Parts: sequence; structure tokens; C-alpha cells
Amino acid sequence: MSDFCQIQDWELFSGSGRPYVIAGPCSVENRESLISEAFSLKKAGVRVLRGGLWKPRTHPGCFEGVGETGAQWLREAGAAADMHTATEVANARHVEIVLKNGIDAVWIGARTTGNPFLVQEIAEALRGTGIPVFVKNPLVPDPELWTGAIERFARCGLNCICAVHRGFHFYGESLYRNPPFWQIPVELRRRLPGLPLLCDPSHITGRRDLVEDIARQALILGFDGLMIEVHPDPDRALSDAAQQITPGDLAGMLGRLKIRKTSTQDAEAAAAIDDLRTDIDRIDAALIDLLAQRMDISASIGLIKERSGMTVLQADRWNNVLERARSMAKEKDLDEDFITEIFTTIHRASMERQLNRK
Repeated sequence: MSDFCQIQDWELFSGSGRPYVIAGPCSVENRESLISEAFSLKKAGVRVLRGGLWKPRTHPGCFEGVGETGAQWLREAGAAADMHTATEVANARHVEIVLKNGIDAVWIGARTTGNPFLVQEIAEALRGTGIPVFVKNPLVPDPELWTGAIERFARCGLNCICAVHRGFHFYGESLYRNPPFWQIPVELRRRLPGLPLLCDPSHITGRRDLVEDIARQALILGFDGLMIEVHPDPDRALSDAAQQITPGDLAGMLGRLKIRKTSTQDAEAAAAIDDLRTDIDRIDAALIDLLAQRMDISASIGLIKERSGMTVLQADRWNNVLERARSMAKEKDLDEDFITEIFTTIHRASMERQLNRK
């Protein structure tokens, strides 16, 4: 899976550069407003117009898109503003309609990515078309599902494939609608280094006032571009009103965002980074040695517990260890939740060592 077409070579983005931007309304609502918005987006430098035709909602009875009628509107809007077009597909019938209407690219939504049956059906329907495919992450933070969906399209002969990070479902309180869990797209890029990667800050945030900050973070991390929901009058949008921004807001945001390179031609800066990374490598080696010592000690404690008839879990001791670690983290100006996560992982490994002692 190393033969992905590099995004700068896609005809879809001909004439543009990083960040590569796909923008448009969450849902296509009517022909006139879509054409007007296309011209506004083109003026902002956007080359690809997005618009949802079918909107899978959690509950029935909500606005679920204009369907096939909107495909013609999307094509007309793209042609009028000289833009490429993209829409979401969730089954083979959608693919048939998209191809019949000359839509230039498709994306796979989060709900669909998590269903291998539907992904395979769509991949087979697209076989031989060469159409660009944008694969959003599944709702659950599982890199295997995401990678598997991408593999299915690649095995059907499609090589213009791009991953889209749109955040993950989270049960509980969060600042974001779908927290980004950046480690998941980072892992995807580690596995598939040649795969283009966009960020969808609209779905991550669920709030238009946070879109720019997430877009900025994505570009700092090295994402290739953005997929953003834009509406001429967001508060009146028929779907996802709270997370859409205006074309003017998009233009201003794109003007403020800065692109970073993956390397530098500054020899002094490169040398300084190399020296500091050598220090990090030394510290990492010491951490591994210390963790190995800790696990050996934990195993010895487990043997004593077994001989003495003691339980592996000692809740009071664990609470003391965690409280002490958090206190030391605070003194060192380290994030307490970060340290809690690390020590929780260490504690879990220690218990497993004691439980599985041979």
C-alpha cells in the first residue's frame, strides 16, 4: 500500500497548493445558494466544492438531504465557478448517481468507514473509475478499521486515496463534538507514510469559534489540508448549523494559517535539533532501563504476595503512588493527566506481570 498518488499530483487540486482545501455546505439545500456560494469559495482560493446529498441522521424525521436532485445542482455549481466537486457516498446506488452526474470525487463518512460490508460495496462500485476517494476515520478511535477501509479501496485499483481526520465519538464531557485524539491520525501516517491526510475541523469541534484553532493544530502537525463546512448563512443551515462558517470567515482563516515544512534548509537549526534529539534518545534509553528494573521489582513483589496470600491489587498503595506522581508532576510543571495516563499504563503492566507470573 505504498503506491498512493501524491496529492499535489491530483487533477482535483490542479492549480492549488498546501493547504489543499475542500469546502462547501454540510448539505446541498438549493441550486441558487449553492452556485452563489461556489463563486464565493472560488474567490477565497478554494478549488474543490463539497456538498452533502444524503445525510445519515441519528434519528428519523430530520432533514436527510435532497438526494439525487442535488447531484445536478452540485455539478452545475462546480461548472459555473470552474471548480471540482465532491460529495459523500454510503452505498453503490449513491456511487451510480455520482458517476452519472459527473461529480469529481467522493468521501466516505465516519459511519460508513466502520462498516466493512458497505466499504467493500462502494469500493467495488468505484473499481476502474480512478475517482479520488476521501476516507474519513470511523466513529471509534480504531486505526485498524480506518486502515482496513483504505486497503479495500486500494485493492480495487484506486490510488487517489486520502484520509480525512474528523475526530472520534466520545461519551462524556468534552470541549469538542468529536475529540481529535491526534495520536490516531499520527499512527495512521506512521503506517501509511505516503497517504495524503486532511483534517475536518468542522466535525471535530462542532463549534464554528473553534474551527480555526483545530485547523491550525492540524497544519502544525503536518496535515496536507482541510475539509471545512461553509454556509452563506450558517445559523439557518438545515444541518450542522453550529459548526459551519461563512465564506468570508474561511477566506480570513486561510489568510492567517501558516504552512510548515517537514524539514529545514537552515544548517544551524538542523544541527541543534539533532543534538537535542540525541539527548532525547539517551533519556529514552534510561527510561527503558528504569522501567525494566521497576517491572523486575514488581515481579518480586508479586512472588511475595503469592506466598503470603495477598491480592495483586492493593488499592491504597496504588492511590498513594498515583497521588505522589501527580504531586511531583505539578511541582515540575507537567500535565497531571499526562502523568496519570503514564502511571496507569505502568500499573496495568505491573499487575499483568504479577497475574501472569511463571
